[in-house]
Amino acid sequence: MGTRMKTTIDLTDALFLTAKLHAQQRQTTLRALVEEGLRQVLSQAQATPPATFKLADARVQGGEMLIADPRQWQALEDAHLGARIGGPPA
Repeated sequence: MGTRMKTTIDLTDALFLTAKLHAQQRQTTLRALVEEGLRQVLSQAQATPPATFKLADARVQGGEMLIADPRQWQALEDAHLGARIGGPPA
């Protein structure tokens, strides 16, 4: 077995007492119980691949896309800017 590292963990009183009682019933130590729990959590984390991001399908069903005549773009932009600043449309 490898070397051991001492550490301090902070537990609520209720959790500590429950864990201590559980360890006594299993005839083991609290340290062994904590180590077993950590091993179990870490092995589950390695066995479960992280969730991958999947972009939701947000396609819109519809007809043709209407594209303005490029020759009218300046007029459309002027009308849009006029509407934004409160002026009359061009």
